Amino acid sequence: MVNSARSHSRLLGERARSVLDRLGIGRGQQMPAPRGPAGIELEGISVAYGRRLAVTDVTGHFVPASLTAVIGPNGAGKSSLLKALAGMLPLRSGTIRSAAGAKGDIAYLPQQAEIERTFPVSVSELIALGAWRSFGAFRRPSDAVFERTAEAAASVGIESLLDRPVETLSAGELQRALFGRLLLQDASVILLDEPFAAVDEPTTGDLLRVVSRWHEAGRTVIAVLHDLDQVRAHFPTALLLARSCIGWGDTDSVITEENLARARDALRDRVKARCSHE
Repeated sequence: MVNSARSHSRLLGERARSVLDRLGIGRGQQMPAPRGPAGIELEGISVAYGRRLAVTDVTGHFVPASLTAVIGPNGAGKSSLLKALAGMLPLRSGTIRSAAGAKGDIAYLPQQAEIERTFPVSVSELIALGAWRSFGAFRRPSDAVFERTAEAAASVGIESLLDRPVETLSAGELQRALFGRLLLQDASVILLDEPFAAVDEPTTGDLLRVVSRWHEAGRTVIAVLHDLDQVRAHFPTALLLARSCIGWGDTDSVITEENLARARDALRDRVKARCSHE
């Protein structure tokens, strides 16, 4: 297993820069095991694409070691919020405070639709890229990286796929590999954008168990989700967005028919107002 990971990771280094960029998943933020839980505080943040606001005046606190689902109608700004937390989108206004952000200890998984899958990289190489900062562009990954790559693959159930090119994977297999990469990053804060979309039920169950283990280990996990039954069953905290914050707190108190209706109405009113000004 380790030899298989080693044989497919020997070309990491200079090539890793283009692999990370082409895959659209950013460079790994390999850090030591978190010293303690890290939360994220938002103060009046707004995020925009050009002149169009995607998130407006959101204030609140992702408590350290919390497990939060970000929910809301399509176009509510959920992915934009995650990208702002990851430092990928600038703020129009407001402030984000986090000890994790200060030391770069944030891992981000985008939607699969944003990931370039045709780059010739193996599963083991993709997972090993989670340890990017431990070897960088000019050094060969250490034996410890190879060992951790094999262990991560086993943890997500794809130890038999280490030799496979990423482009041959199913949606579920790719998501398992991307979760393996997150395991190597070992970050205090983990951001997941629709992590269970277009994957089968067994894969979803396995990956939910990984999320649960992260939570139990004291990591702060924030996930954009659409399945409200899944949120109720597995995520104790929820943030309901409709560009602005409709509700944030205990999941049962946030996911109510009244709040969901408010979110739909708020987003509809914003769309109407935007169209009237165009």
